[in-house]
Amino acid sequence: MNDFIGGFREAARLLAGGNAELYGIIGRTLLISSAATLCSIVVGVPLGYAVARGRFAGRTFLLSAVNTGMGMPPVVVGLVVWLLLARSGPLGGLELIYTKRAMVLAQFIISLPLVVGFTAASIQALPAQLPDLLAMLGASRLRVLWLISREARLGLLAAVMAGFGAIVSEVGASMMVGGNLQGSTRVLTTAIVTTTSRGEVPLALALGLILLTLSFAVNILLTTLQQRRDG
Repeated sequence: MNDFIGGFREAARLLAGGNAELYGIIGRTLLISSAATLCSIVVGVPLGYAVARGRFAGRTFLLSAVNTGMGMPPVVVGLVVWLLLARSGPLGGLELIYTKRAMVLAQFIISLPLVVGFTAASIQALPAQLPDLLAMLGASRLRVLWLISREARLGLLAAVMAGFGAIVSEVGASMMVGGNLQGSTRVLTTAIVTTTSRGEVPLALALGLILLTLSFAVNILLTTLQQRRDG
């Protein structure tokens, strides 16, 4: 219990004291995870829509692969990305290993199946005739997509929350491809691992509390948008 109390006190002290390193870690965490989430939305939402509405050979297999990817262990993703980006790997010449861009790539791969899967499920929940009906009423293709997106808003924002939540809290892939370099690639999750290994339990708990608060703040914003009523 004393450790938890110490964690709360340490978190308040670090935040109130304007600790530059801590705020740098928080900003880096948000930057990397937000960039990866944005990329997964840009790629995953159209893919999810195509999978949900398309009728093509191998569609069931593709949906099964997406659903399997939703439970993919982050450490496996980190290993694959590390093998690709390591100096001896096929993409080693890009010199991306142990950089923030490598972390964005790994987190993007982790969140993409979640965004595709949630998007496909939310689109499939709508009446299959809805796009044709809207088109018959004179809506342009872009207007049809916009109206369908509004109807599927609950599921689409759930996709964003699931994708962001999965990557902001993961540690294995980030540490493998980012290297946990102080002032460069260290994020909240890898900082928690580092401080715990040093026996700095109150500081580790403080960082954990800050991570939970950060995740809650993002999710309460997205949930407010999700649950907002039109009109």
